[in-house]
Amino acid sequence: MAAVLQVLPCVARAPLRPLLSGGPVVRQASGMALAEQAQQLFESTVGAVLPGPMLHRALSLDPGSGLLKVRDRSFQLRQNLHLVGFGKAVLGMAAAAEELLGQHLVQGVISVPKGIRAAMERAGKQEMLLKPHSRVQVFEGAEDNLPDRDALRAALAIRQLAEGLTADDLLLVLISGGGSALLPAPIPPVTLEEKQTLTKLLAARGANIQELNTIRKALSQLKGGGLAQAAYPAQVVSLILSDVVGDPVEVIASGPTVASVHNVQDCLHILNRYGLRAALPRSVKTVLARADSDPHGPHTCGHVLNVIIGSNALALAEAQRRAEALGYRAVVLSAAIQGDVKSVARFYGLLAQVAGAHLTPPGTAASMEQEEQLHELAAELQLPDLRLKEALETVVGAGGPVCLLAGGEPTVQLQGSGKGGRNQELALRVGAELGRWPPGPVDVLFLSGGTDGQDGPTEAAGAWVVPELASQAAAEGLDVASFLSRSDSHTFFRCFRGGMHLLHTGLTGTNVMDAHLLLLRPR
Repeated sequence: MAAVLQVLPCVARAPLRPLLSGGPVVRQASGMALAEQAQQLFESTVGAVLPGPMLHRALSLDPGSGLLKVRDRSFQLRQNLHLVGFGKAVLGMAAAAEELLGQHLVQGVISVPKGIRAAMERAGKQEMLLKPHSRVQVFEGAEDNLPDRDALRAALAIRQLAEGLTADDLLLVLISGGGSALLPAPIPPVTLEEKQTLTKLLAARGANIQELNTIRKALSQLKGGGLAQAAYPAQVVSLILSDVVGDPVEVIASGPTVASVHNVQDCLHILNRYGLRAALPRSVKTVLARADSDPHGPHTCGHVLNVIIGSNALALAEAQRRAEALGYRAVVLSAAIQGDVKSVARFYGLLAQVAGAHLTPPGTAASMEQEEQLHELAAELQLPDLRLKEALETVVGAGGPVCLLAGGEPTVQLQGSGKGGRNQELALRVGAELGRWPPGPVDVLFLSGGTDGQDGPTEAAGAWVVPELASQAAAEGLDVASFLSRSDSHTFFRCFRGGMHLLHTGLTGTNVMDAHLLLLRPR
């Protein structure tokens, strides 16, 4: 997210238990700490969307006939299959694809995060790694999820492979979260540095993923249907692991195999909104000025089949099942949480207050005013799939532990030069909100984690908090408000209680946005 502050002398403790270790997730609930249960549920969320199983659910190959089935479509393979991919989950997806497709795969090029192969090797995740004599060439780049020269080289190699295909070929495209940063190929005369600077400025001013990708597509050779155009006349099948609210295929990784529906006026509107139009370099103005004269028409992607094979909703459904196995009444609130992180934190704080009161004797019930505030804030956030009424009804009838689950991608507007990520920022803000009211005879815990295992430019996936966080931090000489004022959530969590509230998973090999867990347990 931002530059690193001088590291404070804090020593992070090990997490409560190794995560994503492949061992059993669900154990007897009695005697287990709430934090350990929350981390187990996060692990199950990630485990539901690991690339290998998802790809095998989407593809099937008849070895005798060479017929490849993708959902309800069939393709004839005759050593005519080529593969490209880009994203945080693509290494594991490519390994599974090559194992399934065998000799039919002629060649492949994938662009994956810097260091991911070494990370998978250290974690013993052999299923995420390509075989020694793989036909797939691997490029690593986009350190800290930012486009760089290594990612640019990968993008140009992917373009070269696509442009060499014929009508007899089939191109399998593997796409996951992080794909935009791993497929940078700016339209000349725009340079990689100019495009990167513009993207950083937009993100720092609060632009959401849809707005960022609209600008990226307008300045890219391969996004917004550009890869599909390059591969024509070959048939193209894209298998997509969604990291975007609502799973819009034109937005995920900036839609390289989907015809763009945006025009230059959309771009100018976004740039005006964030006060950046006047500061554009001449190269960007040149590309935008000529964009409407050569649009990506819808006809350019008629040879493409786009298939969503995994999403945040799928991951949350698995976490719900695991929570129920642990004895919780569980409800998925939304898989589309978005909006300013401050408003989202306030929503979770009010939700915990209202839900916690429903789990306690009538004398401690939340006021009608607080419940009204919760519904008003929910309306302001405009979450299309929010099941707030159902969640509160479940809490009222629970009579025991409750787990409220959600996912999405809130937006953080940077306020200083600190270090953090949206999950740690959200957790810290929710912790501050939880401390504003006495919890009564109910234990409350909130966890926010990125399913890719990396929250911003940090080694943590996220963090978890309890209502006592602010008072415990004050006792250690840590002022929550001060850290929030400079967007320095990671430094706070590294220092607070020796780092034990940080969520450490390492790179998971998948990515379906973030998961939020709110656990409430009557004492």
